[in-house]
Amino acid sequence: MDRRSFLLAGAATLALTRAQAQMNMPGMSHGRMQGMMGGAYDALALPEGAVFREVSKLANQATKPGAFAASLTAANARAEFVPGLSTPILAYNGQSPGPLIEVNEGDQVAIQFVNNIGEISTIHWHGVPVPADQDGAAMAPVADGTERAYSFTLPVGFAGTCWYHPHPHMKTAEQVYRGLAGAFIVKPKQDPVPAGYGDTVLQITDLRLAADGSMPPDTMIDHMNGRIGDHLLVNGLKNPVLTVAAGTRRRFRLLNATNARFLRLSFGAAPFTLLGTDGGYLEAPVPGQNEVFLPPASRLDVVVDFAEPGSFVLQTLAYEHGWMGPGRPDDTSQKLLSVKVATTRSAPLPPLPARLRDIENPGEPVVTRRLVLGENMGGMGGMGGMGMAMTINNRRFDMNRVDLTSKVGQLEMWEVSNPTDMDHPFHIHGNSFQLRELVDLKTGAVTPPPRRALLDVVNVPRGHAARLMVRQMLPGLRMYHCHILEHEDLGMMGLVNVQA
Repeated sequence: MDRRSFLLAGAATLALTRAQAQMNMPGMSHGRMQGMMGGAYDALALPEGAVFREVSKLANQATKPGAFAASLTAANARAEFVPGLSTPILAYNGQSPGPLIEVNEGDQVAIQFVNNIGEISTIHWHGVPVPADQDGAAMAPVADGTERAYSFTLPVGFAGTCWYHPHPHMKTAEQVYRGLAGAFIVKPKQDPVPAGYGDTVLQITDLRLAADGSMPPDTMIDHMNGRIGDHLLVNGLKNPVLTVAAGTRRRFRLLNATNARFLRLSFGAAPFTLLGTDGGYLEAPVPGQNEVFLPPASRLDVVVDFAEPGSFVLQTLAYEHGWMGPGRPDDTSQKLLSVKVATTRSAPLPPLPARLRDIENPGEPVVTRRLVLGENMGGMGGMGGMGMAMTINNRRFDMNRVDLTSKVGQLEMWEVSNPTDMDHPFHIHGNSFQLRELVDLKTGAVTPPPRRALLDVVNVPRGHAARLMVRQMLPGLRMYHCHILEHEDLGMMGLVNVQA
């Protein structure tokens, strides 16, 4: 069903018509426009300009080399985004974003998860190549008031910027926007990037806050498009300020931990040097990038050169990803991070290496799979009480149904087709993949990627298909899905059984 039919179907017609008629009313905020489709709220302003803070690291309790052991407790907590106003959140070990997990390739990792949030949850190790039974997928929920031991050995040769978040079916979106997410960094034993560049995580989250300090629940518009809040935060703060010396070359790991925001980012006159993507380093640094693009759940490893004194702001640029219904937020020119470059100068750093690593050309696939992303709306009795369904190959997710069967080590091409008019970020569990090309569904025009890279999330633009080179290296059941979390919860997800 096309998007116009989707919008006009069922009982949504009347609500949308009323909302559209009021779109241009004076004083109509994004919060009130969201309310036209359920749950009006007055958005709350947040203070800006606090001192930038690093995310605290999860302490390693292991006593032997090559091991990492710790515990993570998910529980209800409270935060003060506005001084004096308490907001109920969910947090890992009492903090949101969750503590940074920093490990090394080859480490044996053991993390005890305690679930105290009042409903089922899991921890999915997003991007980390773990055995299927340790993946924290929807098929292995952890009941409230119980614990689960996650244990896995990181393969030698894998290093990159990953993250962790819940993955219970139909509950993921809310648990993430309420605060359950954290960065998971796997470091190489010998890092080609000199230590003097630093290693700073910028975890980007999306906050919707009502005047009473509460987080308003998802609306019908959120289910259609994914939740877009009123504030972008970096490490839990709105537009914090980082002060550095002139000549600083700072390494940042950018993590898009939002439910549904597509982030096109720029530091203005300070260009990026691109080092890596979801699956780790590129083959060589790519300097002179005036902007970078992060669909939901993706990560980038960059260096920014703050050569001369002055002020620089990391902010969002316009990106047309499609929108369904009224009330599209203006998400351009939002400030994420301000950097003040002092007149004092930093000591010179050695140059970045000319080569970071080799990425194999995967060759030709032995199997081709075709997946079509879709959406439809039936009667009022459907998912979420709204009849909405997000689908792959016209089927909604069923954790008791295997959709695809694969083999360990088998090279496959997955053609993920998006005939809708909204972009969908597509994620495959278990292994990184390479984007071979994008195909325009109307003209057949083929666009190769700008460079070879390992990904676990790829944006599939509306009206296009993404051809992915996929090779699963571990057996078991693996999920694949849209990483707009509301779409995932509404069924745009499937299961592949990887056989040994």
